[in-house]
Amino acid sequence: MLHSLFASMNISASGLSTQRTRINTISQNIANVDTTRTPDGTPYRRKIAMVASGQKGKKFSEIFFDNKLAMEKTSPNHKKDKPFREPSKTNLDGVHVSEIVQDQSPFRMIYDPANPDADKNGYVAKPNVNIVQEMTELITATRSYDANVTAINSSKEMIKKALLI
Repeated sequence: MLHSLFASMNISASGLSTQRTRINTISQNIANVDTTRTPDGTPYRRKIAMVASGQKGKKFSEIFFDNKLAMEKTSPNHKKDKPFREPSKTNLDGVHVSEIVQDQSPFRMIYDPANPDADKNGYVAKPNVNIVQEMTELITATRSYDANVTAINSSKEMIKKALLI
């Protein structure tokens, strides 16, 4: 019973953690928008936090078939009375960051022959970070984070009201 009371809060908490990671990744991209040389000698590559649903390492179909309830009928007109089976406690709900990958799109080439990182033709390879795209992603992640905070607060209020009954 306790698990079912806090299930929605656990789902929202996983969303908070995931969105925090996305916000940190986006912030790192924005901070390195002009970094033309990293320790490995190349321009900074944009990073993307890949978000996945459910339990890490399992596909949706595996989770679904592991946890489905079988429909049983004793006659064509009614179903057999079967007690409710509580969902498994393996934290199958929610989201997680499956990995952080580097964007393989080409670098922006800017003509700047005075730059020490310029090639023989005077072009400098700039990071593949588009500030407008990053700001859009940041707004989306921030709004999702806020929505999860609102969901946790709503769940908390519902539990408090249920305890007063």
